[in-house]
Amino acid sequence: MSIKSLAAKIFAKRIAKQTAKWRDNPVATQEAVFHELVQKAKRTKFGVDHGFEHIKSHEDFKKKVPIRDYEALKPYVQEVVEGKEDILWPGKPIYFAKTSGTTSGAKYIPITDTSIKHQVNASRNAILNYINETGNADFVTGKMIFLQGSPELDEKNGIKLGRLSGISAHYVPNYLQKNRLPSWETNCIEDWETKVNTIVEETMNEDMTVIAGIPSWVQMYFEKLESKSGQKIGDLFKNFQLFIYGGVNYEPYRAKFEGLIGKKVDSIELFPASEGFFAYQDAQNEKGMLLLLNSGIFYEFVKADEFFDEDPERITIKDVELHVNYVMIISTDAGLWAYNLGDTIQFISLKPYKIIVSGRIKHFISAFGEHVIAKEVEEAMQLAVNETGASINEFTVAPQITPEGNQLPYHEWLVEFEREPSDMAKFIEILDVSLQKQNSYYFDLIDGKILQTLKVTPIKEGGFNAYMKSIGKLGGQNKVQRLANDRKVADGLVSFKK
Repeated sequence: MSIKSLAAKIFAKRIAKQTAKWRDNPVATQEAVFHELVQKAKRTKFGVDHGFEHIKSHEDFKKKVPIRDYEALKPYVQEVVEGKEDILWPGKPIYFAKTSGTTSGAKYIPITDTSIKHQVNASRNAILNYINETGNADFVTGKMIFLQGSPELDEKNGIKLGRLSGISAHYVPNYLQKNRLPSWETNCIEDWETKVNTIVEETMNEDMTVIAGIPSWVQMYFEKLESKSGQKIGDLFKNFQLFIYGGVNYEPYRAKFEGLIGKKVDSIELFPASEGFFAYQDAQNEKGMLLLLNSGIFYEFVKADEFFDEDPERITIKDVELHVNYVMIISTDAGLWAYNLGDTIQFISLKPYKIIVSGRIKHFISAFGEHVIAKEVEEAMQLAVNETGASINEFTVAPQITPEGNQLPYHEWLVEFEREPSDMAKFIEILDVSLQKQNSYYFDLIDGKILQTLKVTPIKEGGFNAYMKSIGKLGGQNKVQRLANDRKVADGLVSFKK
């Protein structure tokens, strides 16, 4: 065992003990985070405007601080962007994570010195937790890659800005610098296809042990490696041991990945965002991710089916229930207050608190009142793939409200197959029945002849990547929208039908 591997195991054991302390005292941990956040921000402009001086409890907080999304918080953020101090958090942020906004162009998410430390530590701890659980630390001596955005940062009124993954690249610890790939110059390439091709050249003869990124973009990297080398990834990188991913559900990609790799490798799921790092997978043989309760984030939860009510109930960690679809609301040490992240989650364990990401509150299909969510379509797809021997590269789902002729409306599944099912009719039946079992509203619509059975539209090979490129969102942190209540994505894919 190398000195680096031994040191990693010792450090991992120490972090595991620290994790256990807050994990086993979740409510007290969150209460401490809540009071610390409110106390630190009470003299900021936001704190003064919302009476933080008089907030002593969560009930006080709910009365004084309404739920906001980015658009509602934007007047405060704009003042921060202009260079003003003490607006949302004491002083100024040290970064803005620049992301794409849906209605107002670019979004500037503030990142403070404390919040970036929590982000970096959470990412580190996810790997250390894996080492402590499995006893495997051999991979730390090999090469590691994270497919990410450019680390080159711009500046706005004295505050650096860029993509979160690019910002994070500046925080790779010194002891990993020699292990990290690709080179800084390659990481700075903006065009995604050029960048991946260059990464392939830089890495194919290296001893890669850890590979990380959004599954759809790692898949593109693997396919290019296989095409150039003529080998499975597991043969090319004989010591490849760990795949780290986040951003989308991995399950629909798993069969495809195992085919590309040629063997099974351990994986760690992460739940990071520009607004914070929320959870990571803490057990190889269990579903779900451990919700991080001591990382400068106070969580509130609203039932998704009540979220658009006039005054939905906001609860804390102590009152959540298993298997309920919640919108996650966050208040952070970067100055986001009762902020609607847009993600929906479900708790699959309360001891400890473990979650799965079930979708986006804006990403659902309810054109007919069915309120189908991402978790449901992903589980249906996984079942259909497993039972028919199919393999997929990507898919999305949209309603078809006005089909030609006098047909009933339906859900259209646009699927790029790696390997088509031997029996397409059975594949469609499994999808539809699974969705009916998961969603009683969808069942009622099918049973009542309001909707007809879903339809599958095959997309040609490379069609999804071509579509993403056509809208300027190929690579980086961009992800294909899994489902939508309109046909914007679906209609954009029409020209890529098989």
